[in-house]
Amino acid sequence: MEKYKICVPISEKTPEKVLKSAHSYIEQGADLLEIRIDALKSPTPPMVAQLIKEVDFITIATNRIASEGGFFKGSEKERTDILISAADKADYVDIEILCKDKYRSKVIESAHKSIISFHDFEKTPSLEYLQEIVKKESQLGDIAKFAVTPKNMGDTVTVLNVLQEYPETVAISMGNLGKYTRIMGPLFGAPFTFASAGHSTAPGQLDIKTTRLLMEKLSINKG
Repeated sequence: MEKYKICVPISEKTPEKVLKSAHSYIEQGADLLEIRIDALKSPTPPMVAQLIKEVDFITIATNRIASEGGFFKGSEKERTDILISAADKADYVDIEILCKDKYRSKVIESAHKSIISFHDFEKTPSLEYLQEIVKKESQLGDIAKFAVTPKNMGDTVTVLNVLQEYPETVAISMGNLGKYTRIMGPLFGAPFTFASAGHSTAPGQLDIKTTRLLMEKLSINKG
């Protein structure tokens, strides 16, 4: 049976540090690497394309703006042009559902596979709202993804309820309250989860070793 996969984000300022972290995270057991382009100092399309080529592993190219939890400060055209340049080398390209369609559609068209994402760092929207988000994401791209912020345990259950209706979605309830959703996701069909190595890039991320250990104890496998 195919095992549930762990993706580890790399958030470094220079290509050299990205490569060093990539090798370390692969050794620690990462199944996928998310290259956080927005963390790089002055990224350019050629630099990013070459970097992903040198990483030479299963990668997700991501370039977040501040409102989506990222650091990119250029224009939306500059941001998405970089993602398009990365698309030929990366296995997946992550683009936000709230990105304007004229930019988002070009990224999706250029990607081998696309992840359409949504983030809310203040709250967990209603079940109905999240269902509509995931439905639209699934229509637009290959993988639907959302990460939201719980105020109580009921909010974390909302995330699992969405997963029950829409398998193959990466659905995360962030922070301490939602930590368990990162482990329970595969029971509902999520293709992978996010874990940290070195430092966390999102609230509630567990490290690779802990994530793998908990999944093994729960005997969670796909198939």
